[in-house]
Amino acid sequence: MIPFRRAAAAVLAMTLATGAAQAQPAPSIYGTWMNPRGSVAVRTGQCAQERLCGVIVWANDEAQSDARDGGVTRLVGTALLEDYRADGSGGWQGTVFIPDMNRRFYSKIEQVDANTMKLKGCILGGLICKAQLWKRIERLPHE
Repeated sequence: MIPFRRAAAAVLAMTLATGAAQAQPAPSIYGTWMNPRGSVAVRTGQCAQERLCGVIVWANDEAQSDARDGGVTRLVGTALLEDYRADGSGGWQGTVFIPDMNRRFYSKIEQVDANTMKLKGCILGGLICKAQLWKRIERLPHE
């Protein structure tokens, strides 16, 4: 009976070691992200007690003009993602600011993979929603 226990223990140890070697840390939602149109880049990070926020760090001329038309005088430096809380399922819930409308909406963020996040904003209590896939970028574009 003892040889069986040793063999079982050896198999268990090998399984655990293999699982630990294959385990990958979850991709971080923190980083710099570009919207689908390539017109705005946002840097996400932690803010106030394990919350997620995102500030616009780059915007092309068209996005800046649209924001001015909406009443936002300075787009770069504006908080786009505000006060997101982890929802317990790997996603985040908070408020997204839409500069060209100068309004805030309920929003959810889901990290699709290491380099893609899905940002969804909703109105009317979640009845009407619009989603975008944002891509992680390593450096800001030059204009």
